[in-house]
Amino acid sequence: MATGWQLVTSHLCICYFGTQISVIAYSHDLQIRSSTFHNREVRSPEQLVERFRSEGLKITPQRQLLFSLLHENAEHPTAEALFTTASAQMPGISLRTVYQTLTDLTEMGELGQVTFDGGAVRFDPNLTDHHHAVCDECGAIADVSIDHLDAVSISEPNDFSPSSTSVVFHGTCARCATPTNNLDKPTNNQTK
Repeated sequence: MATGWQLVTSHLCICYFGTQISVIAYSHDLQIRSSTFHNREVRSPEQLVERFRSEGLKITPQRQLLFSLLHENAEHPTAEALFTTASAQMPGISLRTVYQTLTDLTEMGELGQVTFDGGAVRFDPNLTDHHHAVCDECGAIADVSIDHLDAVSISEPNDFSPSSTSVVFHGTCARCATPTNNLDKPTNNQTK
């Protein structure tokens, strides 16, 4: 779990619907806290092996490695980042295997997908109701919980009825906000 997140932002959430823009809330109206627990995260590697077997899917050492890399992973990795990590531990694993395994896990409801600002699809093992904070400096992503989100409503368009809410906070993480750490921080294109 990412710790030490400090969100530095002056406002929250501008929604765009076709040609209308609505400010739905300001950050001082909501209470943001780091999401420190996962009620429903990706199952253990052993449980995923059993789930794949029950679905008639092939179990390979490559898939078992991917299951291990995803278990308790709070980094929201891209397929490419997961491939890089897996390749270091198991040379010869294919990117196709990584993508197929992630697709299978997503289709089974064992993994979520998120995309931020048109970037690469990231995979989220936290399946609880949560939101995200994205560091504009290094690209790190943290899960956050928002108290009182149910009190937020949209003013325009009048005929729109939201079925779900996804909030992404942009700001600066604690690591990047600390001047002494600025020499060590990764660039925005690096995946943590």
